[in-house]
Amino acid sequence: MKAYRVSGICPFGRMRQGFSIDIPASDAADAEHRAYSIMGSRHKTNRRSIAIESVAEIDPRISKEPRVLNHFREQIAAAGGAIAAEEE
Repeated sequence: MKAYRVSGICPFGRMRQGFSIDIPASDAADAEHRAYSIMGSRHKTNRRSIAIESVAEIDPRISKEPRVLNHFREQIAAAGGAIAAEEE
């Protein structure tokens, strides 16, 4: 499993707004599928209305998403902890 950052545009109520979500997934296609699933269940929107712009692999230590931190907690601890935004 790797950590991915998925960015795109999704309708939130009457407006379309950008989003970025960090997801642990096996590959980029799986990360995209999970992003559709999460955004659809949170905001009651279908896959056709979600526009994913990018899927990029990231270092799990830079994420603040609890799902990523929990999944990679042993690797993060072994590497010396999380990386703050100004350390990047």
